[in-house]
Amino acid sequence: MIKFSAKMERVIDSFSSKDKEQLQYCIDIASNVLKDHKRSDDTPFINHVTAVAEIAACELGLKNDSICAVFIHEACRINRDIIGACKSLPQDIVSIAEGLNKISQIKPKDTGLQAENYRKLIISYSVDPRVTLLKLADRLEIMRSMDIFTKSKQLKKSTETLMLYAPLAHQLGLYNLKSELEDLSFKYSDPESYRTIVNKLKSGEQERKRLADLFVKPIELELKKARIKYILKSRTKSAYSIYKKMQNQQIPFEAVADLFAIRVIIDAPYEQEKDYCWRVYSIVTSEYVPDTKRLRDWITVPKDNGYESLHTTVKTKDGNVIEVQIRTKRMDDIAENGYASHWSYKGVKSEDSLTEWLNGVKNILEKRNISQSLSSFNLALDEIFVFTPDEDLRRLPSGSSVLDFAFDIHTNLGVKCSGAKINGKPVSIRERLKTGDVVEIMSSKNQRPSADWLNFVVTSKARARIKQKLKEEDGKRASEGRELLERRVANWKLDFNDTIFNALLKKYKYKTASEFYIALALEQIDIFDVKSFLSSDESKRTIHEEREIVTISESKTPKKEAKEDYLIIDEKVNNVSFKLAKCCNPIMGDDVFGFVTIKEGIKIHRISCPNASRLFDNYPYRIQRVKWRESGGSHRFNASIKISGYGDSSVTQGVMEVLSSLGVTLRSFNINDEKGKLDARLVVSVTNNQQLDKFIFNLKKIKGIKSVARLSNI
Repeated sequence: MIKFSAKMERVIDSFSSKDKEQLQYCIDIASNVLKDHKRSDDTPFINHVTAVAEIAACELGLKNDSICAVFIHEACRINRDIIGACKSLPQDIVSIAEGLNKISQIKPKDTGLQAENYRKLIISYSVDPRVTLLKLADRLEIMRSMDIFTKSKQLKKSTETLMLYAPLAHQLGLYNLKSELEDLSFKYSDPESYRTIVNKLKSGEQERKRLADLFVKPIELELKKARIKYILKSRTKSAYSIYKKMQNQQIPFEAVADLFAIRVIIDAPYEQEKDYCWRVYSIVTSEYVPDTKRLRDWITVPKDNGYESLHTTVKTKDGNVIEVQIRTKRMDDIAENGYASHWSYKGVKSEDSLTEWLNGVKNILEKRNISQSLSSFNLALDEIFVFTPDEDLRRLPSGSSVLDFAFDIHTNLGVKCSGAKINGKPVSIRERLKTGDVVEIMSSKNQRPSADWLNFVVTSKARARIKQKLKEEDGKRASEGRELLERRVANWKLDFNDTIFNALLKKYKYKTASEFYIALALEQIDIFDVKSFLSSDESKRTIHEEREIVTISESKTPKKEAKEDYLIIDEKVNNVSFKLAKCCNPIMGDDVFGFVTIKEGIKIHRISCPNASRLFDNYPYRIQRVKWRESGGSHRFNASIKISGYGDSSVTQGVMEVLSSLGVTLRSFNINDEKGKLDARLVVSVTNNQQLDKFIFNLKKIKGIKSVARLSNI
C-alpha cells in the first residue's frame, strides 16, 4: 500500500474524480511490476517512485498527467511492454513516459568532457517540456537518498549531477532546486570541504542574524512611516556557491563578502510597482551608503526572461557590506517559482536553440493551461545527437547522414566508409540519422570518394574533406594519364612537345592538361586515336618550331624501380636529386608528386598542396611520379598545427600530455589567449603522417579545443 505525505494527499484531493481514477490505475500498474524490486538499502523501490511524484506535484507544481507518467515510466524500466498495454491512458501521459524512458537510457561515458552535449540530448528527448522537469525531480530524489549508495556510486552520481542536472536546472531558472542539487553533490563529492563551509556558516549564524536585525531596524521604521506593507527575508549563500567563489577568486571563507543578502518584498498595486520599489530604494540608501557601481535595475528594464528586481549593495557604519534586493510580491513569486532564470543574471550564456523550449517551460511554471502551452510549443533544435558503439556522443546538424558521421569521427574513416549499422541494422552511407541512434561505421579499403557524395552530406567538414579527396584522386588520375601518354609516345617514337600537346587539347576540346590526362586515365579518350592524330599531317602542320623539353626520362632520377617510372623517396630527403617543398611540407606517408625544377632538382609536393593544381595545369611534362620507401628510416619530419578553442591552462596541459603519450616532439609553441578565446600554433616533429593523424585526433578530444588543422607552411 503506497503512502503519500499529508501535503501530497491534499494535492490529490484537489483532483477531479477522473484524474484520481487515472492516478490510481497508474499506481496499481507500477506497484504490481515493482513489487519485488528493492533499492540499495533493501527498501521497496516503489518508495523512490512515490517520492519523485511528490517532488513533481508539491515542489514543481506539476499536475496529474505528470504524476501518472512517473509511475508508468518506472514500470517501463522493468517491463518495456507496459506502454503498449496502457492504451486507455491519455496521449499526454504516454508521451511523457516515453520521453523519460529515452532519457533513462542515456549513459554518459565522459560526463565532464561532453556535459553540454548530454544536457542538449536530454532536452532533445523532451518534446513535452514536462519530461525534463520530471527528470530533474527524479535526480533530486536520488541525491536526497545518497546515503543508500556505495562511495563509488555517490561520487559518480554527484559528478553527473554537477555537470548535467544542476546546470540544466540553472538554465530553467529553478534556482532552489539547482542550489540543493549542487550542495548535495558537493556534500558527497568533497565531504571535507563541504563540512568546513557548513560548519563555518553555522558558527557565524548568530552573528549574521544579529547583523541582519541591526541592519533592518531603521529600514523597518521608515517603511512603517511610509505605510508600505513589506516582508523581510535573509538569504544565506549556498555552500557550493561559497566554495566556487573561494576557488575562483582564490580567497578564504572569511574574505567572501556577500555571504547573505537582505530581501525586501513589498505589497504594491501592479501599476505602481516601480514607484514603490524606488521609494524603498530611497529609504535604504538614506540609511546606508550605496555602491552605485553595483546597482542593478531590472524593474525599469526587466531581463529578457522576465526577471524583475532592484539590487543594490550598501555599506554600514561598521564597514559591513550587504546586498539588498527590492521587489514586489508578484516579482518574488515569479522568481521563487523558478522561471525567472537566476542563471541569466549570473552570466551563464543562453543558447538561441534553447530559447523556445525555455519559454514552454515558463508557461508550465506559470500554471497556464497545459494543453494550450503544448499546442504552441515546438522544439526547434537544429542538431541531432548520436552515439558510437563505445557510447561516445557526437553532435551533428539535423539531416546528417551516415557519411557525415564517419567524417566527423575521422577523415580516413569517412573516405573508406561503405555503409553502417544503425542500432544493429545495416544501412547505406546515405541513411539519415536521428537523435539517439547508435552508429557503427563499416569501411572498405577499396572504397573511393565520389562526386555524388556531395549531393547528400550536410556538414561542412564532410564536404571539405570530400572535395579535397576528389582533388587528390584527380591528381592521381592526371598523373596516370600523363604517364600513359609519355610511355606510349616513347614507344611509338613520335615527336612530342608543348606545341603538339596544345594541339591535342584543342582537338579533344579540353581547357587544361589535367582534364585531358584524367580523360586518358579513365579511357574516355582512346589512346590509339591519339596515336593516329600524332602521326597525321594535321599534327605535323601544327609544329612550327621545336624547343628543348624537360622530360622525366631526361632527368637524373635516383633509385628508380625497374618496371615502373617511380622516384623512390627514402630517409635522405634533402639529397642533391630531390627536396621537400616548403609550400606544403610533406611528411612520410602523404600522397605526393615530384616537380622537376630548372635549378633545384626535383621538389616533392603533397597532392593537396595549394600549388598542385597550377603545376599540373601549366607544367604537366615536369610532373614526376614518386612514392615513399615502405621501410622508412629514422628521419623525422616537421609539421605545423593550428589549434582554436577556449579555456585556460588546462588546455595547454592537455596538449603536453598528448605530446608525451604519443612520442611527438615539440619544436615550437605559440599561444594567444585573449578574452577566453584560444589560438595556438605548434610545430611538431613526427616520423610519418599516421603519427600526425593520431596526434591531431587526440588533440580534438581535449576539453576546450574546438578545431585542429594541419597547416601547409611551417
